[in-house]
Amino acid sequence: MRLLLAALVAFSAAPALAQPVALIARLLTDGLDQPVYAVAPPADPRLFVLEQTGRIRILVDGQLAKAPFLDLSGSVSSGGERGLLGLAFHPDYASNGRFFVNYTDKDGDTRIVGYKVSADPAVADPNSAAELLHIDQPYANHNGGWLGFGPNGYLYIGMGDGGSGGDPENRAQNPDELLGKILRLDVDGGTPYAIPAGNPFANGGGRPEIFALGVRNPWRPAFDGTDFYIADVGQNAYEEITVIGAEDAGANLGWKVMEGPACFGAETCDQAGLVPPTYSYSHDTGGCSITGGYVYRGKAIPELAGQYFFADFCDSRVHSFAYANGRHGDITYWNEQLGALGAITSFGVDSQGELYITTIEGNLFEVVRAE
Repeated sequence: MRLLLAALVAFSAAPALAQPVALIARLLTDGLDQPVYAVAPPADPRLFVLEQTGRIRILVDGQLAKAPFLDLSGSVSSGGERGLLGLAFHPDYASNGRFFVNYTDKDGDTRIVGYKVSADPAVADPNSAAELLHIDQPYANHNGGWLGFGPNGYLYIGMGDGGSGGDPENRAQNPDELLGKILRLDVDGGTPYAIPAGNPFANGGGRPEIFALGVRNPWRPAFDGTDFYIADVGQNAYEEITVIGAEDAGANLGWKVMEGPACFGAETCDQAGLVPPTYSYSHDTGGCSITGGYVYRGKAIPELAGQYFFADFCDSRVHSFAYANGRHGDITYWNEQLGALGAITSFGVDSQGELYITTIEGNLFEVVRAE
């Protein structure tokens, strides 16, 4: 299993940033309504931006289209941690026009819904909605919200633990609950989906949709090849990033036995079978809510190749590290170069692998080389 192999490799850390590089955050638009994500279909030059209030907007050649690609504002409950939170384009979007969204409905429950594009490539077909999952949310917070396709073509979904504080019903460790999990679905193998054979409870013992357990509120996981980066928002003490494999079914990231590297609510705890975080940081540093990003694979700034970017909503600082041999390299801090951006809600990448940043204030930035 990949997790075991990672633990047995040599103790050499991942490399630091290979060469110094000067970056700036170039403002593309400030006309968005609480943007929370940016993503592009494969091989598509456009960038699609999610507004928490329910609209998907399109950026074409740096210009924001006036008409939304899809408007779900009449179906979405937004505010706080609720809203239109996730968007994933099918790997074969160019031929089948399928995409999937993750949002909280007017009752506050999570809906995973598939759609198709209309005959107009700038407009989705609202009548094509096909629901995959309806997940009850007992509280208003910790909805997760991310979804994305892995290298195996399966759809992965990040679900928070259901909210309140401290996971009062211990949902994240309960295999009969979808909350506090990473789910994995085969959207091509059945209607509305099939269960991948490798899912840990595919043959019983828990909900078959579960891929991994023990997350609190995963805010922006991301794939880099077969590496799966899961940024998980902590409770009162730590924020964490855990890197597992796209096929590490059954991985338990530890919440609420652990928060980051420490036992949660106890001096000691049984850590057997738990996957420790690859990187964590204390709230003593000023952060309190991690925003996961992406590994840079673009061509415009080759010095950044392999750097995983992430931030914190509370202190707005942007960091990066390289990951190799189960370990992270030195942390690079970018705020002196990028400046004060605001409260960072998400990172995004376009089809060329270039990096973007969204802020709750309505801004979309592109990370570019300083002239």
